Amino acid sequence: MVMVTNVTSFSRSGLSDFVLQRVSAVLLALYTLVVGGFFVLNQPLTHEGLVTFFTHPVMLGFSTLIVFATAAHAWIGMWTIGTDYIRQHYFGALATAVRILYELSCILIIFVYVVWALQIFWRY
Repeated sequence: MVMVTNVTSFSRSGLSDFVLQRVSAVLLALYTLVVGGFFVLNQPLTHEGLVTFFTHPVMLGFSTLIVFATAAHAWIGMWTIGTDYIRQHYFGALATAVRILYELSCILIIFVYVVWALQIFWRY
């Protein structure tokens, strides 16, 4: 019987990807509840109230964590889609080139998202 013990290793494993996606999903759900709760509890909502809420150091840190959690969650999901569906069975001899182009495109889009989101949160 083999026991899986490398959840926290830095090597790529399906188990570490699984755990990272679940942790990031929980963080995203918690962030949604916090922001949603703020909107519900702070009526009427003003621009100053939003700026105060989102520029608080705790919220800036939480928002930054969420940006990286979203990027990790998206990368694992998109990588899985690419490796599952961009195969020789569907694309023939071009499968490897198409998958590399797809993965590089995903990395570029996720990188732009991260930089853009961090600029929005940290401009004040």
